[in-house]
Amino acid sequence: MTPEELKKLSVTKSVDARGTACPGPLLEAKKAIGTIKSGDIMEVLSADEGTKIDLPKWCAKQGHEYLGTIEESGFFRIFLKKK
Repeated sequence: MTPEELKKLSVTKSVDARGTACPGPLLEAKKAIGTIKSGDIMEVLSADEGTKIDLPKWCAKQGHEYLGTIEESGFFRIFLKKK
């Protein structure tokens, strides 16, 4: 998805993990994914570079759909859809 499309998504859950380093953002995402329904969209905010790699890999492993990443000033917004 393009950054413009990602910005228009209706996000069910936003996880702010900007204050944590790897593996913190991934652990926060794992906890939060259990609180949303299948088909819901979750956004993870992270300042850790590794999260851009870790979350898409985790999505593929778990069967969730990685939708894309937006780079903001000093952090990333990573979007995924729960399976």
